[in-house]
Amino acid sequence: MRKMLAFVLTAALSLPALAALKPGAPAPAFTAPAFLAGHAFTYDLKAALKQGPVVVYFFPAAFTPGCNAEAAAFSRAIDKFKAAGATVIGVTAGNTERLAAFSTDTEKCAGKFPVAADPGAKIAATYDATMALKSDLASRTSYLIGRDGKVVAVYDAMNPNQHVQKMLDALARLRQSPARH
Repeated sequence: MRKMLAFVLTAALSLPALAALKPGAPAPAFTAPAFLAGHAFTYDLKAALKQGPVVVYFFPAAFTPGCNAEAAAFSRAIDKFKAAGATVIGVTAGNTERLAAFSTDTEKCAGKFPVAADPGAKIAATYDATMALKSDLASRTSYLIGRDGKVVAVYDAMNPNQHVQKMLDALARLRQSPARH
């Protein structure tokens, strides 16, 4: 009985909120403490959008299995994002004190894209990307934001396996409509 209760509780806590930001909605601007290859800086979404589209992906916590897999997938695909003129930023409320190490870990970000701290999931909340029963943690939600500051695409799933491909597909569609990128 205890195992069943633990399973139900774990499953409920891992449910994402339904991403309410739909394509065409303005993406909330934010600044946040971030790390790239272990170096601290302040990430500014508005400034990043001046360079091109941005993939903002929210993840629950650094150094957890699903988040490690997702970061590694974004790291392996970073050249594809760059070739399409886009940048990537990971944002988390979990284990923020370990983000400098996470940003350099060769099996995670590998220093290829920044990760930003979101204590209390305040940024995630503005994107409706928090867990349903644990709102102080981000759900696993990815957004492609066009240069115009509007949401182009969203993918909301706790399974980390499709986030990169969904964002690359959305980026390919965006590139076919030159007014948005």
